[in-house]
Amino acid sequence: MRQVFAILLITGFIASCNSAKKTSDNQPSKISTMSKKEIVGTFLGAVLQNDPATMRELADANYIQHNPFIPTGLEPFIEMLPVLQENGTTAENIRMFQDGNYVFMHNVWKNAKPFGADEMVSFDIIRLDKDGKVAEHWDAMTALVKETASGRTQTDGPTQAKDLDRTAENKVLARALVEDILMGKNPNKITDYISAEKYDQHNPAIKDGLSGIMEAVEYLVSQNNMFQYTKIHQVLGEGDFVLTVSEGQWNGTTNVFYDLLRFEDGKAVEHWDVIQAIPTQGLANGNGMFGF
Repeated sequence: MRQVFAILLITGFIASCNSAKKTSDNQPSKISTMSKKEIVGTFLGAVLQNDPATMRELADANYIQHNPFIPTGLEPFIEMLPVLQENGTTAENIRMFQDGNYVFMHNVWKNAKPFGADEMVSFDIIRLDKDGKVAEHWDAMTALVKETASGRTQTDGPTQAKDLDRTAENKVLARALVEDILMGKNPNKITDYISAEKYDQHNPAIKDGLSGIMEAVEYLVSQNNMFQYTKIHQVLGEGDFVLTVSEGQWNGTTNVFYDLLRFEDGKAVEHWDVIQAIPTQGLANGNGMFGF
């Protein structure tokens, strides 16, 4: 069941990649003429269509897998493709961004019972190598919640990056926010990073605004269950959107924390996240969920 879960996870993005170039037997894709987002979209489309030839064309044979329930390497992954057509799982891409050789995505999965729920939300990261081939994949997933504390969904809000000239600046802000606020180095500086006027919250258990954050913290502390971020593993951004990938403790387990922040004028004004406990049993590879 976990292998089914993991495989479908990597495929579903794909229903989303409407901008990806299509290929045929007579006109194979040319990596040199495709954007990084198009390469990722075409590769994931090939996964969904059980098209090993296109996958081999676009991906490195030593494809590295960080989903703990999928074997590493391209051929072991291809061998698992028939599982896809036995399940009606589909996915919708909500957001897709690029930072250098990384493409990172925010997706919604439907008919996703193999994952543990009918609908799921995920963040996925694909790294392309120096030749433009798909080389590595990371992800995290959580159940979609219909009724949220803020009234927002886990994925709604702006989807297109702007302020592209502020990417580096916003990545610095996001890292500092995680270090000072979520890792507890300087929690009193919260208003230096988060807007006191507008903060749209998409975590299903937290209300909008700074008051929503404080209310959630007070509750978690009262339950002796406050999350603890311990390490930042990756920070990726495009314009006003920045994704941080962190490690920490919560609910008595070690977790991966994916936090997507949107910035305006030097302050975070919107937040989406996925939190997943890091499994320790039934693993299909030893690469871990980090290793950037």
